[in-house]
Amino acid sequence: MVEVKTKRLANFIDGEWITVEKTTPVLNPATGEQILDVPLSDAASVDAAVQAAKKAQKEWALVPAPQRAEVLYRVGYMLKERKEELAQLLTMENGKVIEEARGEVQEGIDMAFYMAGEGRRLFGQTTPSELKDKFAMSVRAPLGVVGIITPWNFPIAIATWKSFPAIVAGNAVVWKPATETPIMAYELAKVFEEAGLPKGVINVVFGSGSEVGEAMVNHEAIRVISFTGSNETGRNIAAECGRRLKKVSLEMGGKNAVIVMDDADLDLAVEGILWSAFGTSGQRCTACSRVIVHEAVKEALEERLLVAMEKLTIGNGLDESIKVGPIINKAGIEKIKQYIEIGKEEGAKLLAGGYELTEDVHENGNYFVPTLFTDATVNMRIAQEEIFGPVVSLVPVKSFEEAIEVNNSVEFGLSSSIFTRDVNRVFQAQRDLDTGIVYVNAGTTGAEIHLPFGGTKGTGNGHRDSGVQALDVFTEWKAVYVDYSGKLQRAQIDVE
Repeated sequence: MVEVKTKRLANFIDGEWITVEKTTPVLNPATGEQILDVPLSDAASVDAAVQAAKKAQKEWALVPAPQRAEVLYRVGYMLKERKEELAQLLTMENGKVIEEARGEVQEGIDMAFYMAGEGRRLFGQTTPSELKDKFAMSVRAPLGVVGIITPWNFPIAIATWKSFPAIVAGNAVVWKPATETPIMAYELAKVFEEAGLPKGVINVVFGSGSEVGEAMVNHEAIRVISFTGSNETGRNIAAECGRRLKKVSLEMGGKNAVIVMDDADLDLAVEGILWSAFGTSGQRCTACSRVIVHEAVKEALEERLLVAMEKLTIGNGLDESIKVGPIINKAGIEKIKQYIEIGKEEGAKLLAGGYELTEDVHENGNYFVPTLFTDATVNMRIAQEEIFGPVVSLVPVKSFEEAIEVNNSVEFGLSSSIFTRDVNRVFQAQRDLDTGIVYVNAGTTGAEIHLPFGGTKGTGNGHRDSGVQALDVFTEWKAVYVDYSGKLQRAQIDVE
């Protein structure tokens, strides 16, 4: 097993590692052991990072985009070389099983190579002018200093979704990682440093949302905030950015559903549900927390799910045999417990799980048994609110049309899935499901980095992470007109 290289992290500002006096411990959620101390920075640290970014960005923007991309190629190769080490460190701080951790690091690798390719594809448009001897075009321009705020559940993948397009587009970055999972931020900053990214182009400031995050949102020199996290925090960020006319990109919650129709391959559906509901212990914005099942196959699906859930192994994710890891912290456990009681009070039937594991090998960690409710109704809180844990509720329906209606009944709109053999239903579903991502005969998780990631309604504000669409967050369009007629020509007037 790998070892953590330092017991006390420092901020990375202007290419230097700056220690902070005030710290808080980071605990391994699988064992309860302290891994290291992470800084609790203040607004002064944010300002120092912003000033470094402002200075660096002016020079970085003048570097041709294909040359900026060369740094990302080097980052990609370095992440690839260190994949296993980073995966183990990720599991130590986050808890997700090692297989998933390797997959997350791979997302970062894929994103590095994909966005490096965009260094030669930062396309604008050339268009005909309505006037003679006049040339018209549009180009992408960097925003300047961008702020990114990332969550603990995907501490390297989401960071790369945001930082890589920002950097290749010619911006400089101030990054606040989650305090629960700072090791990936430290390691990624080290990779950038070794890859030759100029000082100040990326700056990492550790600390709380109330201190560091708020200071970033309020700093006039940060032109855009890209945030992934809770709806409550996201709404507050959007409101403040709106007052400041600051661009903001939000990716927030989900209440994602797998629809299982009466003609579905039930064994395949069970596989998809298990992976979507209990992968990362349900701590994903794309996690399946609802199964909308046709009443004709409800009992058969329940039976198969219960058999499959019995086989799930729960424990420390560094053990290759483990399928479900710990919850991130005790607060997460308590929230899940509250929703179990809410589900019971609302009248849903608890078929499996519903309790915390606290004995033997699970004694010091944060473990919750995968949980299955059935006979939930559309208006129950467990079928409407994001739980962020290994809890899934079955909602029976009578028809395909009702299934679509139930799926769309929640305030979120991130991911949805349908299992069916009917091609007509497939195309109706991909049209009518009100989510940013739709899967057919697969679970609700598994986004690929070259497609846009994000949702509708309460999930976000219309922007997208990953894919070429991510560049829209970190660039603005500039229209350029070149008149070579030798005289003043007035658009819309001198057209005859």
